[in-house]
Amino acid sequence: MNSNAIKVWDISGGIHPPENKQQSLRYGLEKAPLPERLILPLQQHIGARAEPVVQIGDRVLKGQLLAEARGLVSCPLHAPTSGTVVEIDLAPYPHASGLPELAIILDSDGEDRWIERQPVADYRTLEPATLMQMIREAGVSGLGGAGFPSAVKLNARPEQKIHTLIINGTECEPYITADDTAMRYRADQVVAGIEILMHIIRPEQVLIGIEDNKPEAIAAMRAAVGERPLQVVVFPTKYPSGGEKQLIQILTGKEVPSGGLPADIGMLCQNIGTLLAIHDAILLGQPLISRIVTLTGDALQHPTNVEALIGTPVSDLLAFAGLQPERLQRLVVGGPMMGFTLENPVAPIIKTSNCLIAATREELPPPPPALPCIRCGLCAEACPADLLPQQLHWFAMGKEYDQLKRQHLFDCIECGACSYVCPSSIPLVQYYRAAKAEIRALELQHLKAEHSRQRFEQRQARLQREAEQKELERQARAEKAARLKAAKEAEAAQAPKATSETTDTPAAAAAAKPPALSDEQKQLKIAAATAQMAVKKANKQLAANPDNTELQAQIAELEKAAQAAQAAFEAATGGNAEAPAVRTAPSKETL
Repeated sequence: MNSNAIKVWDISGGIHPPENKQQSLRYGLEKAPLPERLILPLQQHIGARAEPVVQIGDRVLKGQLLAEARGLVSCPLHAPTSGTVVEIDLAPYPHASGLPELAIILDSDGEDRWIERQPVADYRTLEPATLMQMIREAGVSGLGGAGFPSAVKLNARPEQKIHTLIINGTECEPYITADDTAMRYRADQVVAGIEILMHIIRPEQVLIGIEDNKPEAIAAMRAAVGERPLQVVVFPTKYPSGGEKQLIQILTGKEVPSGGLPADIGMLCQNIGTLLAIHDAILLGQPLISRIVTLTGDALQHPTNVEALIGTPVSDLLAFAGLQPERLQRLVVGGPMMGFTLENPVAPIIKTSNCLIAATREELPPPPPALPCIRCGLCAEACPADLLPQQLHWFAMGKEYDQLKRQHLFDCIECGACSYVCPSSIPLVQYYRAAKAEIRALELQHLKAEHSRQRFEQRQARLQREAEQKELERQARAEKAARLKAAKEAEAAQAPKATSETTDTPAAAAAAKPPALSDEQKQLKIAAATAQMAVKKANKQLAANPDNTELQAQIAELEKAAQAAQAAFEAATGGNAEAPAVRTAPSKETL
């Protein structure tokens, strides 16, 4: 199953720049020395930066979590060695912009002590979701491209059934030999990583694509594959065949739709370095804390490939490779086609750093001044995405963003083939990158404005609804009041006239009122009420002290006095007045 049993296709365009790969392959895979200080940026992947979970002064062990993933598209960060967190602040960052990035600074204690690891004895007994969670928690992201979190990439939507797993062993860009070295010396681990992915996504076929300029890697991979249902596919060397969409076209003859993803056509691509990280995460229980980096360029005495800890300063690796500062003209991170110049060698390597080129002036001379376009069309012939670089250039200069979208600017993979063949030395890719950034900024601005507009309209609608509700409630109250008023008027109109006549005459009104009391009668009424109050008070005291015989005798006398006072009052009023009402507190017996 590992022979070239399937057909390969060609891609449009492409170029054949000098490879310059042999100089870094002479010493095999070496191990970089343990640095004294590690700089660990929180943004080493596409998506949201990680959130620190440690503080300054904390002592940590190798493999310990330093920063957790924030959101779905994010990756956690782990300690590459044991030591002390000395700072969490902006630090040099390997990026084309040259801007610093928030980072955790870790001073090594030299002991390199691990946390307790939990390797999986048999991953085939675990569910795919469990394995993907382990890969996510290990901080695995793409090590060969833009650094997309691997767990997110593996978790395709149900309608995106992955039927073909493609392993990208192409490494087509000049100078870079990190994946070549990994396949030569760690082919068994690479194949083990492939088998873990096969258990997760259950593909129908697995294709390992390798260019024919890597015979040692091809032989090592075929030996490691053995009789497994994997196919090592060898095809002619051409740049940029390592692009994800280009590799899919070479191996399957299918094209990813414009603006689409490989998953849209049932494909999934993974890089060699990512497979090693998946192997370590599942079978060894180790998070992603190191990677293979190519150290090359004529300014180095010892160009090689090293396994280096994430966060190692670039200057430390260059010193290990024997940097000759007097010969160094330009320091490039990545390859000469798609890489960028690094101004500050204190910046660290990160998860996506696959190559450092310490170039002399003769090796990578400064580009000549750009001349006017002569419309030769060489850029269109070299473009692997079948775009029109010349038209994109004009539209980018004129900031005609709608035209750029219609010309599929975002299908450009920024491989630099058009700039490489341009006889006028026009930095075409730089124009495309700037235009993409401006379009993204405008779209983000438009998105924010649209969001603000929607929020304003929703607020206005809510205020309108509240006002309408208040008006309905006011109308309801007014209608209720009108109905009550009408009911009262109707009731008054239906009352008998006789009642009205008897109640409206002064005589009837006078008869209805009780006669007024004289001063003597008022005094008798007060006396009767006072006597009754004395009886009630005495009864309350007796309830609290039931054995008090003296109080019992007093109560009998008070009752007689109250009866006498009441009788005197009734005799004075002729029995027509009401008995005096006395309001007293309840006794305990009544509670």
